[in-house]
Amino acid sequence: MSGPTQAAPPAPAARHASPLPGLALAALGVVYGDIGTSPLYALRECVNTGPGGHGVPPTPENVLGLLSLIFWALVLAVTLKYLWFVLRADNQGEGGVLALFALVEGQPGKHSRSVSVLLLLGLFGAGLLVGDGVITPVVSVFGALEGLEVVAPGLEPLVVPATVVILIALFSVQRSGTARIGRAFGPVMALWFLSLAVAGSVSILREPSVLAALSPLWAARFMAHAGLPGFLLLGSVVLVITGAEALYADLGHFGRQPIRVAWLSVVLPALLLNYFGQGALLLRDPSAASSPFYALTPGWTLYPMLALATAAAVIASQALISGVFSLTRQAVQLGYWPRTRIVHTSASAEGQIYVPEVNWALLISCVWLAISFRGSSQLAAAYGVSVTGTMVITSLLFAHIARTRFAWSRAAVAGMLALFLALDLSFFTANVVKIAHGGWLPLAIGLGVFAVMTTWRSGRDALANAREMRSLPLELFLADVAATKPTRVSGTAVVMSGTPEGVPVVLLHHFKHNRTLHEKIVLLSVETERRPRVSEGFRVRVEALGHGFFRLQARVGYMQDPDVPALLREARASGLEIDPGQASYFLGRESLITTGPAKLARWRKALFAFLSRNARPATQYFGLPPNRVVELGAQVEL
Repeated sequence: MSGPTQAAPPAPAARHASPLPGLALAALGVVYGDIGTSPLYALRECVNTGPGGHGVPPTPENVLGLLSLIFWALVLAVTLKYLWFVLRADNQGEGGVLALFALVEGQPGKHSRSVSVLLLLGLFGAGLLVGDGVITPVVSVFGALEGLEVVAPGLEPLVVPATVVILIALFSVQRSGTARIGRAFGPVMALWFLSLAVAGSVSILREPSVLAALSPLWAARFMAHAGLPGFLLLGSVVLVITGAEALYADLGHFGRQPIRVAWLSVVLPALLLNYFGQGALLLRDPSAASSPFYALTPGWTLYPMLALATAAAVIASQALISGVFSLTRQAVQLGYWPRTRIVHTSASAEGQIYVPEVNWALLISCVWLAISFRGSSQLAAAYGVSVTGTMVITSLLFAHIARTRFAWSRAAVAGMLALFLALDLSFFTANVVKIAHGGWLPLAIGLGVFAVMTTWRSGRDALANAREMRSLPLELFLADVAATKPTRVSGTAVVMSGTPEGVPVVLLHHFKHNRTLHEKIVLLSVETERRPRVSEGFRVRVEALGHGFFRLQARVGYMQDPDVPALLREARASGLEIDPGQASYFLGRESLITTGPAKLARWRKALFAFLSRNARPATQYFGLPPNRVVELGAQVEL
């Protein structure tokens, strides 16, 4: 008796049923919040020659050169690389660095050394994205509230306290989810981009000569004459493309077409008009370099722009926070992060989740950053390192996918990769020199997350090997049951197992101590596929083993929850009649002994033991009825 798993699962149904204009509007609020708030501080940092600044004086030649660099960065790095190329590499509609990671890891056969290095880089890229999620809320809110200094210089001491208050409020409402406020994101960001375009256009009309910067010759001249300082200035230019990774990470929410339409029709024109408007202002009045964005809106218009900028900053922060939640969920399902509590905040939108532990860790980190760095300029270096590091890793992973899955020629992949790395490594190298000035922060966060992910996976593998050594071949166990005919009690026992082979250790312990078995025993293993979703009807496979034993193999995608009662109900179609509310669930709880042979470094053993003690209980993770669970303990030596 087996479930319908011989046929290949059908292609996932279209998840983007809304009309294209509606999806494009929603994409404005979720996808483009981060990159859409870059005008608050990006060009300012490029011409910041004050204390702690690394910019160039706002002379006409420098302004036109910078604008040319900004224009071609947006065209090449965002439009060409992400919109045209990277969005093609979806994992059944899902995007993001972990989606690329899953595509590479899920390839058949043994991984070569180069592929193993790529996978490690992918995990480090995920860590850098977490660092981006820590920095973005702080730098975005700072960038908006620093307009208070323009409204009234005496209000400058309020910037840090106001930032902390907004951050606390932002993270405090996460528990209610973004289902309601998400509907307002699109219109607010549409108004924001309209305001950017109008403010920039008015300034350009007063100084149309600024449009000469569309020519790449100005960028080339700037780089040729500025020398090393000009190259290092790329570390500030890269701020205009922060959030580019969100285009790919949010692919599953909207699809390629709405993201591309929103960028080409609204976001890119509005950003270019505003940057060129700021440049036109600097050509007319170089003294506006201290805050060229807010200098575009003098008089009474400054106040609504300040309010709108703050709202846009909050929306940008929300998008990155939600992205870190999704990243955590994917890492848990792929087996690279300890089980953690994941709360679904919307009955209709699967992707809207809330992870309490991650939320409060982000809040503490953001408040610490706000108090420690005290301004967006001080955080600019840290921001650039996280963004450019992730961009380099995405280029390498995409090139591998283009070669192995898309079957592109070596010449085509090499040419594309050379262009992308020329951009990415230039930006990254320009930011490396800022490591001592804050760039260490995302690297430290990335390394910390990387250490947790690799340790958890290595520890799980070591634990699985230890279980396998203590297990027993199923044939021998069934033969022993047939020979000894132990007492069978009424009811169904669902025995959770980490592998579909052998007899779970928890069942051996139960039989050894109680000498009885249930009349129906289901050996259940849940495997997470390297794809986002497994369609219902293709998630379970049932095999009758004889003597009242059944093996149930369940598969879920890394964007799905391993809901065991739901999987058992699905198994009824394969002839396995079970009432999930009346079954008994047997789980093993291991006490780890870290003084065994040195298969893992001592610090990794200690970290894995700590993570295991604090992981979410398997009862909650698998959705088991708490009053129907039997846990049996055992000591395992790592």
